[in-house]
Amino acid sequence: MSRLSALVLLCLFSLSARAEVQVLTSIKPLQLIAAAVQDGVGAPGVLLPPGASPHNFALRPSDVRRVQSADLLYWIGPDMETFLPRVLASRQAPAVAVQGLPGLTLRHFGEAESGEDEHEHEHADHDEHDHDHQPGSLDAHLWLLPANARVIAAKMAADLSAADPANAARYQANLQAFGQRLDALDAQLKTRLAPLAGKPFFVFHEAFDYFEAAYGLQHAGVFSVATEVQPGARHVAAMRERLQEAGNACVFSEPPLRPRLAQTLSDGLPVKLAELDALGAQAQSYEQLLDNLAGQLAGCLEGL
Repeated sequence: MSRLSALVLLCLFSLSARAEVQVLTSIKPLQLIAAAVQDGVGAPGVLLPPGASPHNFALRPSDVRRVQSADLLYWIGPDMETFLPRVLASRQAPAVAVQGLPGLTLRHFGEAESGEDEHEHEHADHDEHDHDHQPGSLDAHLWLLPANARVIAAKMAADLSAADPANAARYQANLQAFGQRLDALDAQLKTRLAPLAGKPFFVFHEAFDYFEAAYGLQHAGVFSVATEVQPGARHVAAMRERLQEAGNACVFSEPPLRPRLAQTLSDGLPVKLAELDALGAQAQSYEQLLDNLAGQLAGCLEGL
C-alpha cells in the first residue's frame, strides 16, 4: 500500500471515528428511547438530571452550550419543557418537539373518557407543579403510552439514518428489535395489571393517564399540590373526605419528594403511601421504565 493510500485510509478512519451523531434529549424517557435506537452506535445525552422537574428546570450555561451543539435534539414540546423554547430559538440546527409528530395518540386533561368529573380533583390554592394542567390542555406525559414510544423511536431512527447513512441498517434493526420488546412487555403488563382494575388510588400529579388508559386502570382523584406549600384547611378537609369515602386505597406521589400533605391526609385512615416514577429515574431502558411503573402500582394495589 502506498503512503498516499495509507494516508487517505487514515483520514477516512479518523472521520469515521468522529462521525457519531450527537443526540441530546430533554428528559430521561426520551433518552431511553433514543438509546434503544442508537444501541451499538452512540449514546444519547439528556439535559435534566435525576429528580429535576421538566416543568420548571433552570438551564445552566453548560446546558445551553449542549443545546446549541447537539446534532439532533428531541424534547416533548412547549406543553412540557417550558424552559426550552427561548433557548431553542437561537439553535442553528432544528429541534424535534415530539408532541407534534404524526401518528401519536394524544390526551387532554379533563377528557370525557377519563371517567372523572370536576369534583374528583381537589386543588390547593397554591399549585405550582400542575399549573398547566388545565381542562382541555394537552397532557404532555405522552411517553407513558407504548404506542407513542414506537412513533418517537421511528422518527429518531429516520433522523439518525439520514444523518449517518453508514449505520442506517443498524438503526432500523434496533428500531425493529425495540418494537418486538415492546410487544412482549405490553402483553406481560396487560396480564399483570388486569386484576388491579377498579382498585382505588389517588395521585398528587396527573401524569399517568396514558399508562392507565393502556392497561385498564383509573385513578380515583388527583391531589394537585405544590411540594413546599401547604393548602388551606378547607382543601385538606375536602381531600381527606375523599380518602375516607374510598376506604382502603393507595396514594402515590412522585420521587424524589413526597408531599408533606400525604402523611396528614392519610393519618388514621386505611391508606397506603407509595411512589410512581413517570420519568424513570432508576430505569436503564424504556422497557424498564414501564415495568417499574407496573411494579410500583401492583406493589401497593395488590394488597388492597
